[in-house]
Amino acid sequence: MPSADVIVVGLGAVGSAVAHHLARRGACVLGLDRFRPPHDRGSSHGRTRITRLAVGEGAAYVPLAIRSHALWAELQAEGHAPEGLLYRRTGGLVLGSDAADAGAFHGQAGFFSRTAALAQQFGIRHELLDAAAVRRRFPQFMPQDHERAYFEPDAGVLAPERCVAAQLSAAARHGAYLRYGQRVLSVSAGPGGASLQTDCGTFAAAQVVLAAGAWNPGLAGEPFAPRLAVQRQVLHWFATSTPALWSAPASPIFIWLHGPTLEDSMYGFPMGDGVDGVKVATEQVRLRCDPDAVDREVQPHEVRAMFERHVRGRLGGVGPHSVGTVTCLYTSTVDGRFLVDRHPAMPALTVVSACSGHGFKHSAGLGEAIAQDLLGEVPHASLEAFRLGA
Repeated sequence: MPSADVIVVGLGAVGSAVAHHLARRGACVLGLDRFRPPHDRGSSHGRTRITRLAVGEGAAYVPLAIRSHALWAELQAEGHAPEGLLYRRTGGLVLGSDAADAGAFHGQAGFFSRTAALAQQFGIRHELLDAAAVRRRFPQFMPQDHERAYFEPDAGVLAPERCVAAQLSAAARHGAYLRYGQRVLSVSAGPGGASLQTDCGTFAAAQVVLAAGAWNPGLAGEPFAPRLAVQRQVLHWFATSTPALWSAPASPIFIWLHGPTLEDSMYGFPMGDGVDGVKVATEQVRLRCDPDAVDREVQPHEVRAMFERHVRGRLGGVGPHSVGTVTCLYTSTVDGRFLVDRHPAMPALTVVSACSGHGFKHSAGLGEAIAQDLLGEVPHASLEAFRLGA
């Protein structure tokens, strides 16, 4: 291949989007991944991911989510995926109480109230429902009387593996060179840019984007690595006696805050992902892991704990029998925000990390904004809130 303008390391959700949007703008792009994406070794798998527009994590994320919805539609229109296979509109519920909203969710209090406020600010269609209204409209959910809900009709489900495959297909169609099965060992400053040492040779480019997810801490070094924590997460599918209530269009995606910490929450999906059960998960933030040595076996006690702490008494017709589990990796910052910036000691290297478990819905828009920024364009969505010093 000719000398690359940009090398993208890691071709998951964000890396594939960066490669796509750089290539479609005429840049010579080399994409590298140690596996063959889409794969199940990192963070961009598990059959489904939530997408929502009023992002309670903060106003800086909303334009990325809105732009991503438009970009998924463009990918489908361009023939990289049949209509409805990337994004499926189901509507979405955020449930919680005032007490739960006062707790810390992704490093901040007020997730529920901020979600509603951002919907108002950005003109996003939504409704606020009390517990009785939720039970009447969505009888599969059993909120207590002191709980309430935010409903967003344009929230829905993304198919992560298909999204990654579609973005890589688009990148290749626009001329990107994609190389799989190549492990990057180090990144260093080089003549006119940066140099990469891999287990298959050395590559150089004017710019490098490091989007390697759980492997970022080991490659980015200071000052990024100390801010990042890699965490093992478990996705669960439980059997249901009421599949009609848990299938689209009857069921929305949901996020349920039922206590004061992030670990006192769960999220879930309607059926329709090919597994005969209801998918639910929570987030653990206490334990770190090595991405090359993570335990991918889910133990029975983990299944029992998920059901007893989160599901029982809240999801009607969902029983304790597990019909499937999957592990994935989150790479998180302490405050849960994204981290996108040039390396202060190596300006040719841009580090893109720490989607902190809520990044997939932003990935198309985030990848486009990073590509625009690298090429000197004004991004559709600002990245300033995600810089090192922000």
